[in-house]
Amino acid sequence: MEHQLWFTAILNKLLGSAVTPLLAKIGRAPADPVHPIPNYVAMEIFVILLMLAGMVILRRQLSVENPGKFQHIAEVVVGFTRDMCEEIIGHGSGRYVAMLATLGIFVGLCNVLGMIPTLQTPTAHIQVTLGCAVAVFLYYNFQGIRQHGVIGYLKHLSGPMLAIAVVMFPIEIIGNLGRLLSLSVRLYANMMVGDLLEWVFSNPVPVAMSAAFHMAFLGPVITILAPVVFMALHLFVSLLQAYIFMLLPAVYIGMAISEEH
Repeated sequence: MEHQLWFTAILNKLLGSAVTPLLAKIGRAPADPVHPIPNYVAMEIFVILLMLAGMVILRRQLSVENPGKFQHIAEVVVGFTRDMCEEIIGHGSGRYVAMLATLGIFVGLCNVLGMIPTLQTPTAHIQVTLGCAVAVFLYYNFQGIRQHGVIGYLKHLSGPMLAIAVVMFPIEIIGNLGRLLSLSVRLYANMMVGDLLEWVFSNPVPVAMSAAFHMAFLGPVITILAPVVFMALHLFVSLLQAYIFMLLPAVYIGMAISEEH
């Protein structure tokens, strides 16, 4: 049984009695009925609440004449997402900005959450990354159906020529399913390894380095710098993976709604 984080303990105390019978009804009875909510789900909820709180604060502080720093940051994120959508998707890309920006912010916050003491990185769990990948999969296919209609989208997946449809359609289906694996495993692997490296170089370093060098100056310097370097690397990878999780869905949307295949 994993150690409960403080926020997980609060959720289980408030919602555990309701969640356990609900999971039992759908055939997913928790291993621990008293604590049915795992840490990674609690961390996702924490990020969602954080985003909602940020939206409320931003809404109250919106100003055209005197925008604050938080508003500037939000405008940069939205502007960046809008430019990316226009470049990749093209005409009519504005309708996808909200979804892609929200997805990028959610993944980015989940990625860096583990850097805060007493919290964990939810995207270091395959259940979370697979859930995000499924959301992306459903969204871009829905947009493809919305653009072309059901029959039109099936024709879209079958290629430009009826003669090769028998070959192209199965390839497209396999390729689309492969995107689920690509999105989920890439993010999961990067975050899991990042968390592992940060833990390894933040815990054994003080003892190992001091014993290895037996020096009054070099040992303490490496003891301090090694965790800092790997935390900075983890932050960089976290933001990069959040960007990729915005970029690839934009590409998939562009492919799904395009008139030419």
